[in-house]
Amino acid sequence: MNIQKINQSIAHQKEQLLHHSLYDKVKTIDDLHSFLENHVFAVWDFMSLLKALQSKLTCTTTPWFATENTETRYLINEIVLAEESDLTIDGKRQSHFEMYLDAMKYCGADTNGIHSFLSEVSSLQNIFVAIKQSNLHPNIKAFLDFTFRVIEEGKTHEIAAAFTFGREDLIPSMFTEILKNFQANFPETDLSKLIYYFERHIELDADEHGPMAMKMITELCGNDSKKWGEVAEISIHALEKRIGLWNAIEEVILEKEAVV
Repeated sequence: MNIQKINQSIAHQKEQLLHHSLYDKVKTIDDLHSFLENHVFAVWDFMSLLKALQSKLTCTTTPWFATENTETRYLINEIVLAEESDLTIDGKRQSHFEMYLDAMKYCGADTNGIHSFLSEVSSLQNIFVAIKQSNLHPNIKAFLDFTFRVIEEGKTHEIAAAFTFGREDLIPSMFTEILKNFQANFPETDLSKLIYYFERHIELDADEHGPMAMKMITELCGNDSKKWGEVAEISIHALEKRIGLWNAIEEVILEKEAVV
């Protein structure tokens, strides 16, 4: 198996995501806020996938020892550099998660939900208990639980699969178009930081991180058919959890509209 065959195996799930009915439901600024307030959990847990890979593929403890594969070491460190310390629209250094939070606040979305959850995670010192006890939508809980199960129990190539095919290879370009339409229809709401965030993702994923992540998968799996099979399985599950996340956000939007 190879990257091309992995893409074939996840084609159905990617098609579902690309044509999900959620996109047509984001019609007002309130709808956009609902999207951001729930999607932010995926932006956050992506950083944990990233750091789990860095921990597996480089030496992050002392005393330091060189890891075996210099190529994967380089690839993950390059990705971490941009994801954890990228340039903002204002020329400052922030992680993409912090950029997303700033963009949320700038356009009037509520960040209390994610901050409260992170406070609980810090307090409980157990991510699985924090997820279970939260008031999040069941699909968002399932999404987060899957991510941290892969981090906790998965082999390095499985974590890389969730990172690469479940996240890096998705659809920020679609949201950039939605945001530009919003900016035209709701000029009183400044979406510049949000548009910058998504455009930056497109730029990095297409030109750098996407190809790097694919190369990382290839390096980790080599000619091992068992590993390639596990990558395919994890990738399908990751995309199914993302579909579940989209379903949850759509449900939240529709429930709010029904109340109004």
